[in-house]
Amino acid sequence: MSDFHAVFEMTMPIRWGDMDAFGHVNNTVYFRYMEQVRISWFEHMDFLDQRMDGQGPVIVNASMEFLRQLHYPGDVIGRMSVATPGRSSFDTAFELLRADEPETLYARGAARCVWIDYAGGKSMPVPDVLRAAIEGAALVKAA
Repeated sequence: MSDFHAVFEMTMPIRWGDMDAFGHVNNTVYFRYMEQVRISWFEHMDFLDQRMDGQGPVIVNASMEFLRQLHYPGDVIGRMSVATPGRSSFDTAFELLRADEPETLYARGAARCVWIDYAGGKSMPVPDVLRAAIEGAALVKAA
């Protein structure tokens, strides 16, 4: 992750409904936590407004390495890093930790975002304003 840099961190509650029949947070929910961190970062940077112009991000692949089980109750800290963008895409990386154990990594994941023209369904260049924000972003901790 040498060309990745941290851009966003937030805390989310582990909800009772996040658990499955085995008594731990279901694996699919880890992807939801990752999604929420990414969307919250986009909201913080005002990039979701780009959809109004018929363009925006889509995820073309996502992965997760499950290291430890999360359990209710508690809070999850989601940390997001972003790599230098390519022509139409940029890679993101995530870490999930518990707020009461901030030194213990529970999962790490990744997702590739591609900027597309929604109507045409084709990739397009990452907007200059987004590229500049990614390349110059500093870590933001959401309240």
